[in-house]
Amino acid sequence: MSKPKASIAREIRLIRRSLSSIARSLTRLAPALQAAESSSRNVPERRVRRLVLSAERRAALKLQGRYMGHLRSLRPRQKARVKSVRAAEGIHAAIALARKFAAE
Repeated sequence: MSKPKASIAREIRLIRRSLSSIARSLTRLAPALQAAESSSRNVPERRVRRLVLSAERRAALKLQGRYMGHLRSLRPRQKARVKSVRAAEGIHAAIALARKFAAE
């Protein structure tokens, strides 16, 4: 009967030793974390560059998005046909053809 008590006592000692080791590590880590926090406050904020788009560029991006969205649902042979129409006749004709293929 003394064997289970001995193993319980040994496990408790191991847990206490582990917890005290964690506590020592945390006390060593705390000053480093405080230093890192204070140095990060001194760094000026980075400004995010705001993208300024002209109306013409915004319209072109909308068209490109429409074109890409329609192409996504097509089969490879249809995509190739739409791409060739875009090269020859322009993006509006290519979008119209892609819509036609998608409706089929």
